[in-house]
Amino acid sequence: MGRFFATPAVKDARALGWSDVGADEADLLRRCAAGDETACAELVTTHERMVYQLAYHLLGTREEALDLSQEVFLRVFRMMGTFRGQSSLRTWIYRIVINQARNRQRWWRRRRQSDQVSLDQHVETHGELPQRADVAAPDRLLARKEAAARLWRALDRLPFDQRTAVVLREFDGLSYEEIAFSLDIAVGTVKSRLTRARQALRADLVEERA
Repeated sequence: MGRFFATPAVKDARALGWSDVGADEADLLRRCAAGDETACAELVTTHERMVYQLAYHLLGTREEALDLSQEVFLRVFRMMGTFRGQSSLRTWIYRIVINQARNRQRWWRRRRQSDQVSLDQHVETHGELPQRADVAAPDRLLARKEAAARLWRALDRLPFDQRTAVVLREFDGLSYEEIAFSLDIAVGTVKSRLTRARQALRADLVEERA
């Protein structure tokens, strides 16, 4: 299946339209459908980082993200015949990741450890907030770690659909239209979910600081 990146990172996620890459994607999919192992490896290599990062941000652990990533690519290859270019290939794969994560999210969250974890553990798992180029004083570094931990805990407490919308918009930089396709909802619903999620995050963060 190819290697998977071991650590998550926020990156730009602008999807190319079908008209931009349609010929290349169509050729790649035809080769994959024909059993071309090189083409299958190319598809995985191109999208594995994105799949892992999204799975990680939705499920919260590296082990689950790696396991889900394997499931996603198996499903991609099984469902390849249903792809009709109604979105970019990458956005179509986003939808598969989200559906698979939603399917396992209910039972997985019962197994999750308590949100009350140590600051060092939380930052080690989720990473710190982006830092400026200048070297910060130790007290400012500590403040950033604490802010990162509070933010991740608040995200973990959001309902799955709201957390997904926030991750797709704020972490992966998807447009409202791309998020709507990935979640199979209307653009207006995307905007309302984001509004509710941001309100909940602000209230949660204020309560934590109190």
